[in-house]
Order: sequence, then structure tokens, then C-alpha cells
Amino acid sequence: MKILVTGATGKLGTKIVETLLKTVPANQLAVSVRDPEKAEGLRARGVEVRQGNFDNPQTLDSAFAGIDRLLIISADGDNETRIRQHTNAVGAAERAGVQFIAYTSIVNAQKSNIFLAPTHKATEEAILKTGITYSFLRNNWYLENEISSIQGVMADAPWVTSAGKGKVGWALQQEYAEAAAAVLSGNGHENTIYELSGKLLTQEELAAALGEVLAKEVSVQQVDDAAYADIMKGAGVPDFLIPMLEDIQKGIREGELAIESNDFKKLLGRPLTPIKEALAQVIKEIPKQ
Repeated sequence: MKILVTGATGKLGTKIVETLLKTVPANQLAVSVRDPEKAEGLRARGVEVRQGNFDNPQTLDSAFAGIDRLLIISADGDNETRIRQHTNAVGAAERAGVQFIAYTSIVNAQKSNIFLAPTHKATEEAILKTGITYSFLRNNWYLENEISSIQGVMADAPWVTSAGKGKVGWALQQEYAEAAAAVLSGNGHENTIYELSGKLLTQEELAAALGEVLAKEVSVQQVDDAAYADIMKGAGVPDFLIPMLEDIQKGIREGELAIESNDFKKLLGRPLTPIKEALAQVIKEIPKQ
């Protein structure tokens, strides 16, 4: 059996490959990357490195040749770009005769109104149309997405949000990686959908947990969308990112990430890392100024 992971030099992809290497022989593992030079370390460990570009379907045809199980990690970019790229990847998988496709999606992908959802809805539908056996890994939110807010708090700024009382199922990116690796290397995951969410928390609850970890009072500043955008701009966030951050806050406020399940425990065989312990891990990995 040959497993291939796309986007294997990205943050999530790197963690998934490292997790797979703990149980899967390196010669059964391949990666598809835009720049093979960035994966030389994997090649040196016996992983097959293939060049694959989601904007160039011909490269994907060769990258996916002879692959039994494929993980498509969702690409970066706007929805239109991502839908085109993912459709290219799914088409190449079908032409290559891939037998199983796992895909990193988003919670409640088919019904969600969050601005990220159209990409994932379209990709899930494209995979279903092929008739290939699948598993949709519907990821909630990486705790690491909050690093800039955590750094702000560490510098004595308040926790700023326009998400109101909306809840999020935060979990460590490593645990999303372990769940993906379990699906890729295990059995019994044919035609499955996993809603991968941690315990649902509000911004206040997360900030309170962070305060306990840092042993300091963390104030939460609830603002409207316009004020949130102004504060982000003042904090040095690039202009092109601000509308996306606003949309994320709006989606959280409207309950789009408030999806909870025990699917993580099913795949990991253990409970998720408790939120305070997870926050401590994230803080430990933040580079010292």
C-alpha cells in the first residue's frame, strides 16, 4: 500500500507526515510538493518525494500515479482559486486510479455559511462524484490560529474579539494531524465523515484559561466588526488579511464553528489535550522576543 500526502511541507502536512512515519515504513509513504527541494529531509529518510502543483494537472497525474491512499490537504487562497486547485487534484486522483481520498475539510461543510465553506463544500462534492472511497476530515479550528492574540495578551494587551458569545472547538494542530494519520494508515474509514472539534468554548472562556496558564488577569474587549478591523490594522495586520479575520469573527459569532462531537476520541483513542495544557504547549512554541 502506498500513501501520498499533498502539501507535505506546510505546517499541517509536516505534522501529518511525521506522525505517519512513526507507524508506516518510509518506503510506503510519498509526498507531493510544489518545491521538492523543501522536502529533501524527507527524501533522505526514505520517503518518495514527487513534484505536484495543483495549478498544473499534468504534474498531479505523475505525482498520484500508483498511489492507493491519498490525502488532499486544502490549499491556501481565495475560494475560487482553491476550488479550481482542489478540482484539479480530485480529477488527477480519479485518472490515477487512487482507491481512497481523505480530505481536510471544515466543520459542517455542506451546511456552513462561514466564508471558508464554499471551497470545502465544492471539494467534498467533487470527491463524491468520482465514486472513490473517501473520508472527510472536517476540522474545526487550530488553537495555533490564536497565536497573535496570545502574543498580544503576553504583551499586556486585552483579548480583542468581535465574536460575541460564539463558541469554537479549538484543538492543537498536532491532534488534527494525528487524526488524519489515523485515517490514512488505519482501516474501517471508508466513506466516513469526521467532525473534528474540541470542547466548545467562548472567547471569554478561552481567555480565562489563558489567564490561568499565564498567571495573569486577561481582559476581553468585545467590539463590533469595524472596531475589530481598526484594531487589527493598528496591530500591524496586513490590509489584505483584515477582511478574512473579520469574516472569521462573524462566522464564530453566528455559531458556524459551534459543532461538537466525539470523533476526535474515536480516531485518537484518547481524549483531546485539555485546553489549559494545550495553551501551555502553544505558548512554549512561541519564539521568545
